[in-house]
Amino acid sequence: MDAIINQLKSLALTEALPFLLKAMGALVLWFVGRTIINGFRRVLNMALQKRQLDATLIRYVESLFAGSLTILLLLGILGMMGVETTSFAALLAAAGIAIGTAWSGLLSNFAAGIFLLVLRPFRVGDEIAAAGVTGVVQEIGLFATTLDTADNLRISVGNNRLFGDNIVNFTHHPHRKLVIKVPLLHGGDVRMQMKALQELMTTVPGVLQQPAPSVKVAEFTALGPVLGIGVHCKPVEATDVQAAATNAAADFLVASGYTVPVDTVRNLTAKAG
Repeated sequence: MDAIINQLKSLALTEALPFLLKAMGALVLWFVGRTIINGFRRVLNMALQKRQLDATLIRYVESLFAGSLTILLLLGILGMMGVETTSFAALLAAAGIAIGTAWSGLLSNFAAGIFLLVLRPFRVGDEIAAAGVTGVVQEIGLFATTLDTADNLRISVGNNRLFGDNIVNFTHHPHRKLVIKVPLLHGGDVRMQMKALQELMTTVPGVLQQPAPSVKVAEFTALGPVLGIGVHCKPVEATDVQAAATNAAADFLVASGYTVPVDTVRNLTAKAG
């Protein structure tokens, strides 16, 4: 019995005590490491906020930074405990490759989201057209961007598809140009009508006086010339100004006695049939 007790004491001194010391050291290293990581994370947060980056981007950069350092800390603790970390690191690398292959589309959206947040081709509240969708940007996520269309539909578009397409930002500049085409008949005083339309456009609500409205001959048709009326407005008022300018041009045509000749109507009907 004494021999067993002596063996247990010897085992405790040679195996258990070093293990306990290593475990205590691992705990101390864990808490110290986490404190240092949190400190670096706060410093990184302040640095990114000074650069006025998007809050979503800041949170994800922090998480990526803290997660990477935590993995390194765990590998260091396992190495201190005597665990072979070479195979563990190889396992992590293999898992990363497998996950990357399986989630290639998701990761490409993630990468495109980072570029959208950093390069800023548009911001929340801008009206854009890209990837076959036109609408007002509601949210720029790291995987998808959410837009609200003119007919009150919410559409989420993958960032990779959005970033890989041409992006038209309608609200980037302080004013936007609209063009309304007005057909005229042969035989009229085109110069006088152009001047009258230009003066008429200055009275349309929402049309900016600078740059001033312009009227030019856009093309010639069998019926007569087609005028192109160019007006400028604030981007957020584009829809209302387009409708108001078009209605004003239509009233002008009615007042000037514009009618399509009967022969022309018959010819168009015959071609359609």
